[in-house]
Amino acid sequence: MSTVAVILAAGLGTRMKSRLPKVLHPILGDASLLWVLRTLPRDLGAALVVVHHGKEQVLAALEGWKAQGLLPCPVIAVDQGEPLGTGHALQVCIPELDRLGASRVVILCGDVPLTPPATVARLCAAEALLLAMDLEEPGSYGRVIQQADGRLAGLVEAKDATPEQRAVHRVNGGAYALPWNALRKALQNLTNDNAQKEFYLTDAVAAVARDQAVAVEVCAPEDLAGMNSRLDQSALQTAARQRINAAWMTEGVTFLHADSTLVGPRVSLGRDVVLEPSIRLEGTVTVGDGCCVGQGTVITDSVLAEDVEIRPYCVVDRAKVGPGSKLGPFARLREGTDLDGGVHIGNFVETKKARMHKGAKANHLAYLGDTEIGAGTNIGAGVITCNYDGVNKHRTLIGRNVFVGSDTQLVAPVTIGDGALIGAGSTITKDVPADALALSRVPQTLREGGATTLRSRQKKSTGLS
Repeated sequence: MSTVAVILAAGLGTRMKSRLPKVLHPILGDASLLWVLRTLPRDLGAALVVVHHGKEQVLAALEGWKAQGLLPCPVIAVDQGEPLGTGHALQVCIPELDRLGASRVVILCGDVPLTPPATVARLCAAEALLLAMDLEEPGSYGRVIQQADGRLAGLVEAKDATPEQRAVHRVNGGAYALPWNALRKALQNLTNDNAQKEFYLTDAVAAVARDQAVAVEVCAPEDLAGMNSRLDQSALQTAARQRINAAWMTEGVTFLHADSTLVGPRVSLGRDVVLEPSIRLEGTVTVGDGCCVGQGTVITDSVLAEDVEIRPYCVVDRAKVGPGSKLGPFARLREGTDLDGGVHIGNFVETKKARMHKGAKANHLAYLGDTEIGAGTNIGAGVITCNYDGVNKHRTLIGRNVFVGSDTQLVAPVTIGDGALIGAGSTITKDVPADALALSRVPQTLREGGATTLRSRQKKSTGLS
């Protein structure tokens, strides 16, 4: 039996008031649609994503997630064209579902990001199931009408409901598992004879329920909550943050202020990790055992080995940090940075495509780009690797146990040999051999009493006594 998922992602999201398609708005750094796709079982036949508004942006996102290996099963985009309702969204999928040989269809909404994977797994394994939730204020949600034994009897959109039906507190969560043959027949018989003049998927689901048993599973409201406004987005992020942080605390992670700490769904934290307030960890991040991440730090798509200390207000993006290394405060590690164990990166140091071997240090005010730095080397304050000539980037190679004095410019391409010493204030444009001393300075001039003479001239020129 082949189960195929259909994810509805064609909506405009008018209330979001955004140029970004609603399903691409993030929760803890990941788009709502990615949250939904990630819940799908890996043995699923395929997933169809119904697109229209912002189609090019959604397709680009899908390609990016595929390239990163984030999609659990094959994903195929289907353009709905002019949206004529949720039923119409399934109608345009009929040819593709037939081609895939679907026997059962699981339907999810791309703007409902927090349905647990275990719930989606039950949905994918069910013969016929609808997910519902109980709300004190059902509002505009469609009502779930059940038979005495709990099976689905019908679904009524709020705008079409009678006063008695609007009094029902059990509402439709918009997630279904249905046999394809029965659903296909119901979709072909849909009409738009309703207040919205749309083809309702709920009418097709109700038609299936008239011919065979469709079970109803009641879920927690936050599991089926949709994102239709910025307020919804904020509420969903709060729910996701609380859920994720609580799970990590049970695994031995310390949060000094959990309410201000944002840990994304693709983050892995080791034991005895300490997270200080106002931290944001997004994308695929691994933090090893015993690490301490300082206040205000942002880490994206990076790996920290064990016992790394990150002092406050650092930015780490697409970087690797070796065991026992120390960063910051106010350090920035850009893409391609790769630090061995025991490396020190101090305040106001920026690295990019920099490989630093064991025990290398750059403690103050430096830019290290397109460079490799050997073990035990010390980079002084104000050092710059001049890697860009206006057209191309060039490499700087620095050997082991090198001392680079403060305020030095290393004009790439250039190689500094092991054990070399570069005098402070130098501009290095040629290779320096191992154990050599390199010094490039304008000779210092000194005039006794010159300061007194200069001040006297300045006062006379301004008329000051």
